[in-house]
Amino acid sequence: MLIITIIQGKEKSLLEGQPWIYASAIARVEGKPQEKMKPGSTAIVQTSAKKFLARAAYNSKSQIRARVWTFDESEPVDHALMKRRVKAALQKRDASMRTAGAHQLLTLIKGEDDGLPGLLVELFGGIGGYLICEFQAGGVDAWKVPIVQTLMAETGCANVYERCDPLIRKGEGLPVISGALAGEEPPDEVVLSANGVRFALDLRTGEKSKYR
Repeated sequence: MLIITIIQGKEKSLLEGQPWIYASAIARVEGKPQEKMKPGSTAIVQTSAKKFLARAAYNSKSQIRARVWTFDESEPVDHALMKRRVKAALQKRDASMRTAGAHQLLTLIKGEDDGLPGLLVELFGGIGGYLICEFQAGGVDAWKVPIVQTLMAETGCANVYERCDPLIRKGEGLPVISGALAGEEPPDEVVLSANGVRFALDLRTGEKSKYR
């Protein structure tokens, strides 16, 4: 596991609960070279006096060098954590998810708001529809398998598609890939309704246009 030491005086934002750590706040990163180069490697974050601050996902290629998983020293970063975070996010939106119509797009997971920094998940077409996932940071990308497994188990949705924003993925040092992670790929175009307006939506890219 990596150890990130914060420059003295730069730990204030972390003590206030801010989840992002920039290069300008880091004094040094210790650990195996291959772990330092791997986007999303788990790191312990500490003060210059070696006091625990957080556990975070480190990414040497990102402008945001580390994204905090937890400020709780007793909480490990593992499969169980990912499962709990996904389940908690879905529980918050359970009522909306269960009543979602065939032409609705519902956001299920909102990155840092749900303790899963860099992860965006949307559901189109209700439970029998499509889960659309964007892994926009090294940490959630490294834990993609348990995240997707939990999403499928908790929603009962068999179709999971990974959407890719090339600029974001390249900026994180991640491969630019997209495609079905489980089940069927979504159709080229679907129709959704929002505030009484109908839109044509490309689920694979997220591009919307007024319905023709």
